[in-house]
Amino acid sequence: MTGVVLVTSRSFGSGEYDPGAVLAEAGYRVVRAGSSHDLEELAPLLAEADGWIAGTGPVTAAHLDLAPHLRGIARYGVGVDNVDLAAAAARGIPVTNTPGANSAAVAEHTLALLLTALRGIPAADRRVRAGDWSGKPARELSALTVGVVGLGRIGRLVTERLRAFGATVLGADPWVDAGDPLFETVERADTETLSTRCDVVTLHAPGGQKVIDERWLSAADRPVLLVNTARADLVDEEAVARAARRGRVAAYAADTLAIETAGDAASPLLAADLADRVVVTAHLGAQTREGVDGMGRMAVNDMVALLRGQAPAHPVPAHPVPA
Repeated sequence: MTGVVLVTSRSFGSGEYDPGAVLAEAGYRVVRAGSSHDLEELAPLLAEADGWIAGTGPVTAAHLDLAPHLRGIARYGVGVDNVDLAAAAARGIPVTNTPGANSAAVAEHTLALLLTALRGIPAADRRVRAGDWSGKPARELSALTVGVVGLGRIGRLVTERLRAFGATVLGADPWVDAGDPLFETVERADTETLSTRCDVVTLHAPGGQKVIDERWLSAADRPVLLVNTARADLVDEEAVARAARRGRVAAYAADTLAIETAGDAASPLLAADLADRVVVTAHLGAQTREGVDGMGRMAVNDMVALLRGQAPAHPVPAHPVPA
């Protein structure tokens, strides 16, 4: 064996492709740990790690201080907002990610959550199991205006699928030029406009910013259905819970909550009285066989390249521009 690779992604190797075997064949020993990146748990593992295939948890300067031999970090996924890129660059540790590998998977999960919330499927299922076959009227997606925040790979795939359903689509992303061909079929808007124009808003922006907060919700002129398959910190969860109780949020469907990386405190969105209006999955958006295999291949190939002193195919700059 020529080195140790720490793996903290939950889905690593859960598809048909075996990335662990590829690392072993290349001469590296794989050590697994939890995706929350708990410092106490990782301390002895980081002490011997030459490479780190990182999950969704934070990668901070404190983590890097515990890893004197680390020669590269391969983010298993596309988002790098949880990685302290400046700290990594200062220590000469290159970072890679897996752009595009799970984009279709997340886009499909977005539509699954949207339709599930729109038709009230979880509540309808609970009613049937209790012997209640009553129904409640819903809306058709083709009749709605949907705002898409973030027009990178995933956001664009979501707009394609929304248009196939016949929805009117507005797109908000300050990094996308007004002359982009996307805006031939999607109306360009800002996030404030979405609050007064949209029945549904779906989030696909990088983390580190608050898009849905008390002010945005107060400006909305109709009950809005919110979908978040991106990052929990895009949403003020307390404000959304209050708005749901007031009827200002028709439903909230998400693949992430702040408690995923912020400890064990209960999310306000998991309150029992909101169960019929809140649908949450456990960060499953990328968890398709195709998505997992794609991330595994890209992460492992880049990790082997880094450990061999070669240029990786998917480097992340210290100050990346959002896709």
